[in-house]
Amino acid sequence: MFRTKLYICTYNNHFMGICSEEKRLLIEEVGLHLEDSHKLTPLASRIYAIMILSSDEGFSFEEIMTITQASKSSVSANISLLVQLNYVEFYTKTGDRKRYFKGTNNYLKLTLQEYLTTIDKELKLVKKINKFNKVNNPTKFIENESMGVFFQEYLTTQKENLKTTIEKMRAFQNQDKGL
Repeated sequence: MFRTKLYICTYNNHFMGICSEEKRLLIEEVGLHLEDSHKLTPLASRIYAIMILSSDEGFSFEEIMTITQASKSSVSANISLLVQLNYVEFYTKTGDRKRYFKGTNNYLKLTLQEYLTTIDKELKLVKKINKFNKVNNPTKFIENESMGVFFQEYLTTQKENLKTTIEKMRAFQNQDKGL
């Protein structure tokens, strides 16, 4: 009989609850990725990673404080940031004054939208560079035209792929909500 070994999860040697070694390592890996790719603080990254890797029931503010062993003001500031970025939402339970926080299920769509914005900016810049070199550096443009055009085509294809995927996600979410 195979049994999953459970660990006390920690972040910076702070208690984060009971979880498997796999989840503990994945929380850390996802947290580091979120820090780097979304420029989140270490605490916001870990809170969001925990939300991504946990059930949709979410956590109370007090539970998040216990899990992360962070101060009330630190947790409050980082949860406020995550709510403002639309990564985390809160809800209340009937008869309970506490707010519960959970991931918004928008992580992948928001990430693709960020990529789309970046690609769109880069595509506009590449078009300007190609146009400028065509007029002001004709020899260079003729010698390197294909490289600039290849890159512009690549970015255009990426932009269209992102738009299509985002639209599929939007349609799926609307279907799931019965809209």
